[in-house]
Amino acid sequence: MSAEAAALRLGTTVATTAAQLWLGGKRREQERRMPMAELVRVRVPGLRFQRSVERQFEEIADAVFDRLAPFLEREFRGLDESGRQAVLNGVCDTFARADLSDEAVLAADANPAELVRRITASVPAPVGLSEAEERLYEALFAECCEYYVRIVRSLPVFEERALTELLARTTSLGAEIARILERLPDRSLFAPEGTDRDAEFRRRYLELVSTTLDEVELFRRTSERAAAQARLSVAYVSLRATGDDGSRRRAGGRAVPLLRPDMSDWEQSGGESSGMRVEAALGGASRVLLRGEAGSGKTTLLRWLAVTAARGAFTGELAGWNGLTPVFVKLREYSGRALPGPEAMLDSVAGHLTGVMPKAWVERQLESGKALLLIDGVDELLDGERRGVREWLRKLLAAYGDVRVVVTSRPAAAGADWLRREEFTALHLDRMTPPDLAAFVRQWHQAVRELGEELPCEVEELPGYEQSLLNALKDRPHLQSLAGTPLLASMLCAMHLNRGSQLPRDRMELYRSALHTLVHERDAHRNVPSALDDGLGLKDKLVLLRDLAWRLSDNNRSEISLEQAGVFVGRKLAGMRHLDEQDGARVLERLRHRSGVLRSPAVGRVDFVHRTFQEYLAAEEAAEEDRIGNLVERAHLDLWRETIIMAAGHANRPQREELLGGILDRAAAEPRHARKLRLLAAACQETVPAVSDGLAGRLDEAVGALLPPRRETDPPALAAVGTSLLRSLPRSLSGLTEKAAAQTVRTVALVGGEEALGLLEEYAQDAPAHAVRAFLNGWRYFDADAYVDRVLSRLPLEGRLVDLTHSGQWRPLLRLRSVTSLSTDYPLADFAAVAEFPPLRQLVCFRLRGEVDLSVLRSHTGLEVLALSGGPSMALTGLDTLGELPELEFLHLSLNDSSDLGGLRLGPKVEQLSLVSVTEKPCVPRGLDSVTATPGLALSLHSVDVAAWLNSPGFVVPRVRRLSMYDCVLPDDPCALDFPGVEVVVH
Repeated sequence: MSAEAAALRLGTTVATTAAQLWLGGKRREQERRMPMAELVRVRVPGLRFQRSVERQFEEIADAVFDRLAPFLEREFRGLDESGRQAVLNGVCDTFARADLSDEAVLAADANPAELVRRITASVPAPVGLSEAEERLYEALFAECCEYYVRIVRSLPVFEERALTELLARTTSLGAEIARILERLPDRSLFAPEGTDRDAEFRRRYLELVSTTLDEVELFRRTSERAAAQARLSVAYVSLRATGDDGSRRRAGGRAVPLLRPDMSDWEQSGGESSGMRVEAALGGASRVLLRGEAGSGKTTLLRWLAVTAARGAFTGELAGWNGLTPVFVKLREYSGRALPGPEAMLDSVAGHLTGVMPKAWVERQLESGKALLLIDGVDELLDGERRGVREWLRKLLAAYGDVRVVVTSRPAAAGADWLRREEFTALHLDRMTPPDLAAFVRQWHQAVRELGEELPCEVEELPGYEQSLLNALKDRPHLQSLAGTPLLASMLCAMHLNRGSQLPRDRMELYRSALHTLVHERDAHRNVPSALDDGLGLKDKLVLLRDLAWRLSDNNRSEISLEQAGVFVGRKLAGMRHLDEQDGARVLERLRHRSGVLRSPAVGRVDFVHRTFQEYLAAEEAAEEDRIGNLVERAHLDLWRETIIMAAGHANRPQREELLGGILDRAAAEPRHARKLRLLAAACQETVPAVSDGLAGRLDEAVGALLPPRRETDPPALAAVGTSLLRSLPRSLSGLTEKAAAQTVRTVALVGGEEALGLLEEYAQDAPAHAVRAFLNGWRYFDADAYVDRVLSRLPLEGRLVDLTHSGQWRPLLRLRSVTSLSTDYPLADFAAVAEFPPLRQLVCFRLRGEVDLSVLRSHTGLEVLALSGGPSMALTGLDTLGELPELEFLHLSLNDSSDLGGLRLGPKVEQLSLVSVTEKPCVPRGLDSVTATPGLALSLHSVDVAAWLNSPGFVVPRVRRLSMYDCVLPDDPCALDFPGVEVVVH
């Protein structure tokens, strides 16, 4: 059945029903049941009048047809022939069985929607329809009822005595009703009441999203109100994400600490990382499953996406998202009940607006592909409910395939392939890199400026706090580790601010202070009633948390069910005789809500907000309950490394002797684990307050077996021991082999900190020549100014290539007048600054950008080697200056489409010239013939279209000594490269 045939049948049905009502009258119910043609003959006298009435109602049927035909053309596409027929029969049958009398219309206040509700309640719906057929039936029946009411309200009152006059007035009735129907909003299955109010509602909704979601709770202990006022749009920091194949390490595991990040990451806002900015990652996919650990910023990111979409303020990779309507769904609000249909998706964010929301407004946003569906917290539901989320999503996307979707979850709750069948791209939110952390610290301090009088310091003092914290983070790797997520970075910022710009030097004290602040002091300072009335002091809370941490660690777990955790807490409470409260589940609930270190990664589950807190508390419990033997047995496992190191700090003297002695005994008896156990024993020196003379000797012997470092893999492993290792290293490099001296310097640099800088200063006093390179490489791990003054200024640097890895090294290096060779490996925007250096013999600059004026090289007439590389944006000018460098022997230049070698002049000693095309496709630099005409030159071409060059007008046969070609476009005929007297080499 075609859409036109269906529209004609429905139009006829609506018009006939209206005619039956009009002609039948109130007193002749049986006549209203007659076919229209027969009823006209009975009620209308005269053949002429009868034909006129029939024509009028035919025109009314045509008007309904004109409205319904386009609607059915759209909606029929997804149905087969039997489905179309079933829907059409259902609508017509319901019309035939429904009470459509004038009394029924009046009882519904002539309101089409109310009439539909009354009919639906009294007439059974057709059975056997599919979901799609049922939806079309409901929309089509409502549409026909709308037309019916409009027609009935337009008909004049029928009285036989005035029939002639009335018929005269109704000669244009069909046309008038057609105009009335035309003025109705254009409706469809997704717009049953039209779209005339959509724009106004969207405006109000977006204003609400922009306001209510633009807030973030910065970790504060002074005021809940102040925390809520911090604006997300100010505090937001872009994080990094990587493609997620599910193979990354679980949160419960812990390996040996990574290499110390160097200062280039802190100095350059676009530091290197394996991941890309999350905005770029999101922009490349329409369906994303975003996974990340607790506190990694998943919810904050979704809120930022919602606010930015509401404001139409996306830039860069997400600029195409402007115009989308954000729909933010918090899954945790649907635990224990059905997931929302489209009509309920706005409830959590805009519940008080949904009463005035146009019918099917959300469906229209989804259907149009203009919705941005943000689904937060798969992990916050129970296992069975998570499966329901996947099925809910599958059905939703089957109906609305063009909608953009971002779903978040912790990795434990949803694997990387959890939504693969639905064609989702899996991404993982990475821990913050040093530049991310630096940006976070800056934005955090910018955001808290708005708290004004709620700050514990003057607003003008905030820049000083910011810089003080950044300096501490750069110098102390454990701080960086603790601040790897936005949640914990915010905690560190707040602790630093609230403690008057001070952080504990010892990390045991740092963790202790963080726990005390989180567990008790924050609520105590704010006089939170629920915290003050629970009867638990700080010590009581820590006893319970320690026991829970040990039980998790003892079972190699990072989370547990709330029910089981409540049982554990109850058992511990039974032994705490001074407490009246003995209900473990109730106490656990208070700790979970108020302690600050417990959270629910999913409904019905509990874990610690950071692995470090679990390890610290488990270590304290091991010491308190004398579980040292358990620790010694597990000392070779990476998972237990940090717990054992901190247990050494918590332990009393006999326990320390047992722990460290047992580890060293195992090292002697188990060659397979000897190195790892000795490294662990050495690392424990960071936290132990004191050891006996006998144990000290054994520790020294164990460390001595690891020193001096000789292999490339030694420094990272040794540096993980921490600053205590520095006491075991020699005070001078004399007597060490070349390899041992270099690896010793590298080890000290990786340890970092003030003590390490002091040792390197000592080494530099009489540094052997073969260790100078290691000193230069170590510069990247320290403050640039301090390292230049205390270390590099004591070294013989003439003839040594000094590598600059970040912009902060430039100014300090100017103080070293002995530097003659310089290399830069970071984006250098101001090449003119090269003139500030003393005369150089070697200059290598990578990653140049913008205009590079070579005329500044006139102050470096002694240059022997010059290499300048950059991207397509780099533009070389002043090429004739190179002819004024009489000592220049080697030249390397990057070229692009705009490069012109016509002005290039080469000095008398230039023997090698390397030209590299950095364009997307191989090109032919202009003026290349002038270069190839230089006798005696060894020329290298990289990514050049040699074939096009050979065919270019005015081509000049090369006269260089040797022509080497790398990744070039070559001519089909190899003989075309036979140049007299030229050695041609193709790579």
